[in-house]
Amino acid sequence: MNKHLLALCALASAGTAAAQSSVTVFGVVDAAVSYYSTTSRSYGFTPPREVTQSQTVLSPSGYNSSRLGFRGTEDLGGGLSASFWLEAPLANDVGGGAANFGRRSTVSLTGPFGEVRLGRDYTASFWNDGVFDPFGVNGVGTNLIAVVNSNLAATRALATGGLLNGGLSAGTDSYLRTSNAIGYFLPAGLAGFYGQAQYAFHENVDSSNVPGSPSRRGRYAGGRFGWANGGADVAVGYGESTLASTTPGGEKIKTLNVGASYDFGIVKVFGEWSRVSDVRDAVNATTPAATDRYDGLMTGVTVPVGPGLVRVSIARVNFNNGNGLPDSDASVRKLALGYVHNLSKRTALYASVARINIDDGHNNPAVMGVTPLVLSVPAIFPQPAYVTTGGMQPHGSYGYDFGIRHAF
Repeated sequence: MNKHLLALCALASAGTAAAQSSVTVFGVVDAAVSYYSTTSRSYGFTPPREVTQSQTVLSPSGYNSSRLGFRGTEDLGGGLSASFWLEAPLANDVGGGAANFGRRSTVSLTGPFGEVRLGRDYTASFWNDGVFDPFGVNGVGTNLIAVVNSNLAATRALATGGLLNGGLSAGTDSYLRTSNAIGYFLPAGLAGFYGQAQYAFHENVDSSNVPGSPSRRGRYAGGRFGWANGGADVAVGYGESTLASTTPGGEKIKTLNVGASYDFGIVKVFGEWSRVSDVRDAVNATTPAATDRYDGLMTGVTVPVGPGLVRVSIARVNFNNGNGLPDSDASVRKLALGYVHNLSKRTALYASVARINIDDGHNNPAVMGVTPLVLSVPAIFPQPAYVTTGGMQPHGSYGYDFGIRHAF
């Protein structure tokens, strides 16, 4: 009897091992010496004055985001597979992080129909900001459009009740990532076409004795559709994040962007157009409905040079104030230059430098007061700040990274 039991256990173990296709531990450790500087200047009738703040730090994630992850796939047969992905951020400069899987925590079922993915993941409308910029969303060269969008997501969340999802991803939900999501991805093999749709539950309680219940704050819905073939890649993304659903006083952030790249071999070119609208319903007669608009353009190139890669990007974001008043808009421009020297497939040295110029920053300093970091909110990310009182406004900033990245 015991022999039969042992044989059955052995067969069960063998079946489990055969079904499990792969389990992988992966990660990135990235560290750089970084410098950040901001300059504030007086405006209007204020006497000429300038204030500069600067900081030198050892920073993580100057080229790629430092992370530790686990992923696995099980072959279920019949073209079906199940998989999981758990990925935690690392603050390797101070030995922190890995306390949560805030970067990604998903479980999926994949088959000829595509992939159904559940859990915390990147939003569908974010991807174009990260994919179609030579610097992505890391280091001082981070896509300017992404920085403005992160500033908007975090500051409006704070203004409407606090950071979403416990402040994961530095308070940038539901721009960068979202929790409680169901996603669908098209299968491969569609002549280069790809796409996804995504919905994130707000998970608020419905109370029959509370008017307007449940609140839809925290809900996200979006999608992305694209085509890639040879050296070409183009995609359009759209998303809506609900910050308030009260009547009156609702608020949504709506994102529409189009990105493209083409690899000619000797040079790869990138481009992106983005329009983000902060749509606020009327509260009362003195606070009418308004829509602030953030229009962004970015272009860039990467050029292979031996074992290295030269990176260049130029971007601009215009803020159009929804209050309709004259001289209430603002704009920000960014130039980023960088070089990556690959020592191997896993290890690289890199250097990046960026300069940012801001016009009429006093009209929206919280969002348009862009710094060299991926998020310009000192209350969330301690960093050199702008002076925005006493007739002062954000004028510009500068930063650089010199670092090393190792992937495993």
